Amino acid sequence: MKYFEELQKAMTMLSDHPDTIFIGQSVVYEGTGLYDSLIHIPDNKKIELPVAEYLQSGMSNGMAIEGLIPISIYPRWNFLLMGTDQIVNHLDKFMSMSNGKCKPKVIVRVSVGSIRPVDPQDQHKGNFSEAFRKMLTNIEVVDLTEPEQIVPAYIKALYREDGVNMILVESADFCKEK
Repeated sequence: MKYFEELQKAMTMLSDHPDTIFIGQSVVYEGTGLYDSLIHIPDNKKIELPVAEYLQSGMSNGMAIEGLIPISIYPRWNFLLMGTDQIVNHLDKFMSMSNGKCKPKVIVRVSVGSIRPVDPQDQHKGNFSEAFRKMLTNIEVVDLTEPEQIVPAYIKALYREDGVNMILVESADFCKEK
């Protein structure tokens, strides 16, 4: 069982659901390491965005409120920081602000940058999982450190009905062996 193969299985499982849509940078066009895990997904299930993380997190929230299930993909935690307001102050709070009536589902996919073969420096390899756990009350942050965690975590994120969203944290270093 290889990490990258499990990511591909998880992305296939997500794409088979009629309400899912993949949104982010390098979902249709090459540019980041996460692109390869999506090349087998039909383009009509993907929305390519420019480098505009605040826009991406806001669009994901809006799509989820309308009943879609966006898989909002950020190539690095450092990039996701730009969309933090929409995640921490909106997605995390919708259920409490609406007295449980609004339960939009967003699956956030983020990666900790690879340090091999080239170290991309500090602005591309941060892991802010613990900081987000401290900020969030209605979003579960899961570090995917082993291949066998990947598919079950994405299944849980897709099918959970308790109104809790998930941020699934991948490691680019584990994806090297395809």
